[in-house]
Amino acid sequence: MLSLAPAFATTPALLEQRIEQFFPDVTVISEPEGEYRVRTLTDGVGTVFGYAFESIDVFNIPAYSGKPVNMGILLDTDGVIVDAYVLEHHEPILLIGIPEQRLHDFNARYAGIRADQRVVVGRSSDPNAITVDAVSGATVTVMVINEIVMRAAQEVGASLGLVQSSSGTRGRPSTVREDVYQPAGWSELTGDGSIRRLLLTNADINQAFKGTEAEGIDEAPADQADATFIDLYAAWLNAPTVGRNLLGDNQYRFLMEELKPGEHAFAVLGSGRYSFKGSGYVRGGIFDRVQIRQFGNILSFRDLDHIRLYDVMAEGAPRFQEMAIFILREEARFDPGAPWTLELLVRRQTGPVDSIFTSFELPYETPEQYIERPVPTPEELRAIEEANRPVWVNIWYQKSFQVGVILAALLLLTVILFFQDNFARHPNFLRWLRHGYLTFTVVFIGWYALGQLSIVNVLTFVHALVTEFRWELFLSDPVIFIIWTFTAASILLWGRGVFCGWLCPFGALQELINEIARKLKIPQYELPFAVHERLWAIKYIILLVLFGISLESMALAEKAAEVEPFKTAITLKFDRQWWFVLYAVILLVVNIFTRKVFCRYICPLGAALSVTSRVRLFDWLKRRKECGNPCQLCAKECEIQAIHPDGHINHNECHYCLDCQMTYHNENKCPPLILKNKRKTRGKKTPDEQLIPVVQVVEP
Repeated sequence: MLSLAPAFATTPALLEQRIEQFFPDVTVISEPEGEYRVRTLTDGVGTVFGYAFESIDVFNIPAYSGKPVNMGILLDTDGVIVDAYVLEHHEPILLIGIPEQRLHDFNARYAGIRADQRVVVGRSSDPNAITVDAVSGATVTVMVINEIVMRAAQEVGASLGLVQSSSGTRGRPSTVREDVYQPAGWSELTGDGSIRRLLLTNADINQAFKGTEAEGIDEAPADQADATFIDLYAAWLNAPTVGRNLLGDNQYRFLMEELKPGEHAFAVLGSGRYSFKGSGYVRGGIFDRVQIRQFGNILSFRDLDHIRLYDVMAEGAPRFQEMAIFILREEARFDPGAPWTLELLVRRQTGPVDSIFTSFELPYETPEQYIERPVPTPEELRAIEEANRPVWVNIWYQKSFQVGVILAALLLLTVILFFQDNFARHPNFLRWLRHGYLTFTVVFIGWYALGQLSIVNVLTFVHALVTEFRWELFLSDPVIFIIWTFTAASILLWGRGVFCGWLCPFGALQELINEIARKLKIPQYELPFAVHERLWAIKYIILLVLFGISLESMALAEKAAEVEPFKTAITLKFDRQWWFVLYAVILLVVNIFTRKVFCRYICPLGAALSVTSRVRLFDWLKRRKECGNPCQLCAKECEIQAIHPDGHINHNECHYCLDCQMTYHNENKCPPLILKNKRKTRGKKTPDEQLIPVVQVVEP
């Protein structure tokens, strides 16, 4: 057994178990030592069996969730990986249905691989590469894990002298010669190697998958075997001769101003039937078809490292179907003076969620005239500075289209709310406007911009307030930040109903479906008000349970927050496991017969907003003294039953649809208003006569 020395007491329990399993002769674990906090595993008398460390102490690489995966890695004295095991992760794809054991099975494949070997997820055209199969449905996650394990193992192995030091091989990075510029066309840039090409035919792809489960799947017809699968070009853009000629002076200058010291931009251009970007990447995700490899390290691109490229300015350039600029950040430690490879990953689907990958390589060496080899002086190392511009500012710029459209939409909503009395006097126009806005909320805010708020956002905010609040955390997602800010302001002025009734994509989807059902004359059912108001309590109970769980574990709270169907119906557009889809569909089907059942009785986000809406400063919804006694028209027409029988509006439940305000201003519908107008034209009537028009209007 291991020694229970103080050093051991600081070892994570799971890592301790793995050490005991793979190094049974180890009795002493040292304190974490050195830059990478490596623990030495010995028998207490001087025999070293191996080393243990956590990947988060070496690299803090965000995965699919935007948070790092922390791996426990064990190396033997020959620099061979003995074990790689997940200590902590926040990957939603593994929290919501894919068995976590499949991830552990994937990690087990690293056993026996040297820290300085090349490992590729999927298949590779490089015969020297070691290939590991991806986890079906979690390809992006395991690609990141592969990068974490191999980069961390190589760095630590090199620091211990177990494998060759990649940093020693590359030295300090070369720099771009900004004073070197020569006008050049496409033929000159391809001729001197400034632009490199990878041409793959359908036959090349078929050959790569030959002998695998993917053989014969999605193959082009035999008569198209020599047709282009992809014609791919790549170039390093920092060199003025390359960047200015490809992008034009203005676009090149703007790009260079956006790059921080030590960052590098690459143009990737392609034609053919295969997209190098694909359609699987999402907000905060990783491009899983292209990556760069240098010094054995895999350098992936997140969506925040991508800039759209609309045109190539070099004279004689062919037309491309797909163009993009990708950026490697400073932490990648890219050296333009050393050879690098752009890897293209091609996937074939072998089942509903199963697939096989093969990688193809486009090697690149920067022409010598574009770079300046560094003089090994300390001054040049200190010349690499951190960026002057915060990362979240770049994110906002890249999301400028979404930000602009949503700000315009929120401005329109503000106008509607401030001038609601004027709009309510034109009920047909307001209904048309509202339905159009709800459609925008579902399609643009929800499905396109992924702006669906969740109770998880509320819990994260509360925990940030009591732990370590950082504006950068919330500013990194401009769409969510803008909607949250507007929602907070609207709660002060109008209550929670503005978000729930206008800006919640799932709520808008429910309302539109119910509107269609009403147009089709589908019967509608409502619970008795006494039962209805007691069911309100359910969502508050759910909120309290989720908050209590979050105090113990935010990861567990994220799982429990699946009571919200938002991720299924909006974020993932129903592309999930069947049980999640079934749950969301059941809620939508019930909504056909009873409007917004989830919002009224289950939604924990609505409950949280209701609690905060008690600070509402104004009461903008107008009522008359006759409302509730004797007139019940608005209470009967309120489709979420937010108006009590006594006539007052429960602002904790109101979704601010403004239907009651349209009735309030309608001289042909509002009974008290009809009676008032008749008094003006006919004179004062007896009490019995006054009740006649009220009964006539309410009864239908």
